[in-house]
Amino acid sequence: MASALLEIMIEAARIAGERLRQDFATAAHVEVTFKRPADPVSAIDLRAEATLQRLLHQARPAYGFLGEEGGAVAGEDPEHLWVVDPLDGTVNFLRGVPLFAVNVALARAGEVVAGVTYAPMSGEMFWAEAGCGAFLNGEPIRVSQVARLEDAVVAIGIPFSSKPRHAQFAHEIAQLTPRVTNVRRLGAGALDTAYVACGRFDAYWEQSVAAWDMAAGAVLVREAGGVVTDTLGGPLDLMGGACLNATPGIHAALLEVLRPIEEAQP
Repeated sequence: MASALLEIMIEAARIAGERLRQDFATAAHVEVTFKRPADPVSAIDLRAEATLQRLLHQARPAYGFLGEEGGAVAGEDPEHLWVVDPLDGTVNFLRGVPLFAVNVALARAGEVVAGVTYAPMSGEMFWAEAGCGAFLNGEPIRVSQVARLEDAVVAIGIPFSSKPRHAQFAHEIAQLTPRVTNVRRLGAGALDTAYVACGRFDAYWEQSVAAWDMAAGAVLVREAGGVVTDTLGGPLDLMGGACLNATPGIHAALLEVLRPIEEAQP
């Protein structure tokens, strides 16, 4: 059963997500600006974040807030921080691809203690709280039992034009594709991670990722029995820009694949 705090997060994600679902039919006609090349933002993203910020602030006025669109807002309580991506998968959303999600996480002293990922188009609500397990629409979920890289279906985050580490990505793919069953890229890291938590995928990682993209998924995967680290195998740092979520059986093998290389100079 979800705690009172988690219920607040679930309801906020549901409200924001249902409006996204309503807006999806007309998303192709929305005016878009770009934060940087290949990284769009629309009025729909901004409205969803404002909705989440308002609802979460009403519930816990002292907590800080970190959102993809508005950045950080300090709270009176320095220990607690909401970490929110109002629309993960904006490009999918704007292109009419129904793979996007709302991410809401709560960090306490830098450690994620609760997370919610809501996929409005499928009606799937993933949630987890430290020490209480992970759930999909109220049913417990677990990571897969895959223990060999050769049997794995893995998801990746591909760096787009304005992101770094393209040479590292090319190196990883060259090593990986001959060894795994398949590779997936949904275009929404929130869903990639949630799918690891429920056993649909066996791993997901990204080398250039923001806190709001990975926070909710970190607690989902951990509570579902998975391993969550940075891509060097160290503790996950929400501000560190890299994450690896995997079943215990293939985590070590993936760290070998993700070993850093010298990146080519531009």
